[in-house]
Amino acid sequence: MNLEKLYTKAIKLEFLTLEEGLYLYEKAPLAELMFVGNELRKKLKPDNIVTWIIDRNVNITNICVARCQFCNFYRKEGTPDTYITSIDEYKVKIEELLAHGGEQLLLQGGHHPRLGLKFYMDLFSQLKSLYPNVKLHALGPPEIVHISRIEKKPYGYILEQLRKAGHDSLPGAGAEILVDRVRKLVARGKCNTQQWLDVMREAHKLNILTSATMMFGHVETKAERIQHLINIRQVQSEKPNKADGFKAFIPWPFQDEGTELRDDKGILNHTNGEEYIRTIAISRIMLPNVENIQASWLTVGKDIAQICLHSGANDFGSIMIEENVVSAAGASFYFNAEGIQNAIIEAGFKPQLRNQKYEFLEFTKQVENSHL
Repeated sequence: MNLEKLYTKAIKLEFLTLEEGLYLYEKAPLAELMFVGNELRKKLKPDNIVTWIIDRNVNITNICVARCQFCNFYRKEGTPDTYITSIDEYKVKIEELLAHGGEQLLLQGGHHPRLGLKFYMDLFSQLKSLYPNVKLHALGPPEIVHISRIEKKPYGYILEQLRKAGHDSLPGAGAEILVDRVRKLVARGKCNTQQWLDVMREAHKLNILTSATMMFGHVETKAERIQHLINIRQVQSEKPNKADGFKAFIPWPFQDEGTELRDDKGILNHTNGEEYIRTIAISRIMLPNVENIQASWLTVGKDIAQICLHSGANDFGSIMIEENVVSAAGASFYFNAEGIQNAIIEAGFKPQLRNQKYEFLEFTKQVENSHL
C-alpha cells in the first residue's frame, strides 16, 4: 500500500477499508498521521474552537450481574457496600451541579437483576419534575439490552418509554471493543456487538442523540480496534437524515488498577502517549461521518490530551464533577473549570463551553470562577 494515496483518500473524507486503516495505524509515521488527523479536524471543524462541558456522573447503582473483568466498581447483590442512589441523594448532587454552572447529568450504573423499566421511568420522571432543565444523558446500550431482557420488549419500545419519562440522550457506554471475541473475554455478561449496535440503530431512528466510545489496550488486536471504528462508522452511515446519530466518539485506554484482568490474568495497560495520539488520529481518519472526536484527559492527562487537539480531536470532554468507574481503576487526573479552559488556551485554541448537543453555551462569571 502507498501511504500518500491513503492520506489523500482520507482527506477526501472517503471510507478506508480495514486493511487500509490498519496499515496507516501501524505503518504511518506519527507526525504524518497527526497531520492528516489535524487536516480532517480543520475540514470538519474549521474554527479554532475546542469545546468542553460541565457535567456530573452519578451511578444509579453499583449492583451488577455483568461482572466485567476490567471493572472493580461493581458489587454482587447482598454484599454490604451495595447501594441504589436515592432521590434525596440525587437532589444534593444536582444542586451542586447547578451551582457550578452544569446542566447535564450522566446517569449510569450496574445491571441490577431486579430493576426494570418502571424503575427507570419513575426515576427519570421524578428528576425531570424536580429539575426540568437538567439533561439526562443516561444509561447505555448494555443497560437497554438488560432492561429489554427483563421486560421481554424490543429495544425501540424501551427507548420510547424512557424518552417519554424524560430521557434526553444515550451515552456510548459499554462499547469496550465491538468485536465478539474480545467481548467474550472481558465482558461476557454484557450485550454482544450486534446488540450494542442495534440499540444505537433504534436510538437513531427515534432521533435520540448518542455518542460512541472505545476502551482499548487490553486483549484486543489493532485490527480489532479498526473493526470497532468501522462498526461505528457503518451504524452512523445508516442513520436517518434528520438524526444526529453519534454526535461524538471518545476513545480511552484501559485502566488496569485492581481489575480482574490485571490481578487474575496479568493483563496490563501498556498504552503509552504515542499510541493514544495515534489512536485519536486514526479515529478521525476512520470516522469521517462523526463530527466530534474527544480527547480523554481523565485517562491520559493534560499534556497528551493537548497534543491530541493537534491530531484530530476537537473536544476536551468534561470537568466531570463526579466519576467513579474509571477512577476506581486508576485514572487520577483532575481539572476544574478554570484549568480545563487554560489547558485548551495553552494548546492554541479557544475554549467553548457546550451542552450535550454540542451547542455553545454562554460563559458566566459563576462558571469561569468555578473551582470544583
